[in-house]
Amino acid sequence: MNTLEKSQFIKSKAAEAGFDFCGIAAVRRLDEDARKLENWLQQGKHGDMQYMEKHFDLRVNPYKLLPGAKSVICFLMNYFPRVNQEKNIPKISKYAYGMDYHEVIRPKLQEILFSMKEKFGDFHGRGFVDSAPILERSWAVHSGLGWVGKNGNLINKKSGSFFFIATLVVDLELAYDAPIPADYCGNCTRCIEACPTQAIGPDKEVDGSKCISYFTIELKDLLIPDSMSGHFDNWMFGCDTCQDVCPWNRFSKPAGEPAFTAIAEIMHFKETDWEDLTEDGFKKIFAGSPLKRAKYAGIKRNLEFIRKR
Repeated sequence: MNTLEKSQFIKSKAAEAGFDFCGIAAVRRLDEDARKLENWLQQGKHGDMQYMEKHFDLRVNPYKLLPGAKSVICFLMNYFPRVNQEKNIPKISKYAYGMDYHEVIRPKLQEILFSMKEKFGDFHGRGFVDSAPILERSWAVHSGLGWVGKNGNLINKKSGSFFFIATLVVDLELAYDAPIPADYCGNCTRCIEACPTQAIGPDKEVDGSKCISYFTIELKDLLIPDSMSGHFDNWMFGCDTCQDVCPWNRFSKPAGEPAFTAIAEIMHFKETDWEDLTEDGFKKIFAGSPLKRAKYAGIKRNLEFIRKR
């Protein structure tokens, strides 16, 4: 098979596995991303996320992840829900409505790798789902799947930004997709103006140390700074404000993956329901949910904090 036929085969398997988009880029060192990441880290905009400081070379150089790497295959999987939460209840980011995306997507990548080896013969490849030092958004841009908006999210012209990104790094030469030639955010600043904590700065830079998602998911401290009091807009886990106001998300369509169907309790639990929830109950209901990342203590802390509003 020639490179074009191989790429077409991969994209057909991606569609069969339930991915909405697939693009392919040639491996290179991400020098511009390296400069931006280093500057972001030096300014402390990663907050207490020390893991962002680790494996810097791996993040910007795929050859370090897979010696002999030639191609990065990027996949997008939609998670936009069919219905939203009830109004006036503790808010949860849409990506966490259903099952943990790591567990949903990882087996799909393995299926595609297996099919590729059956078709092409043996080669080396590694799959990543937001769990290794690889700059997924940058590779999605290079593979023609969208552009990075002012809110730091990848935006796809056809379907907005409510997507999970997954990648395969392989030592196969393939036919490559061209990046989108323009940034279609234009002069729009809705995400910047709407951010409850003013975490979105110029040059598509998000200050992670000010982001509600950081405080409600990543921060392991038992206390959220008082300076954030009154700014969380009832967000208990994550935040979608910058995506909800983005004009491109008017094209978002409900996800087709059944595993992302919303857990009933997320859709209607009121403050009192969360307050009455025991740790055993939390572990039982949210065993396969992204909410387990914050743990029971973190959810209780977040709930207490948004009640200060």
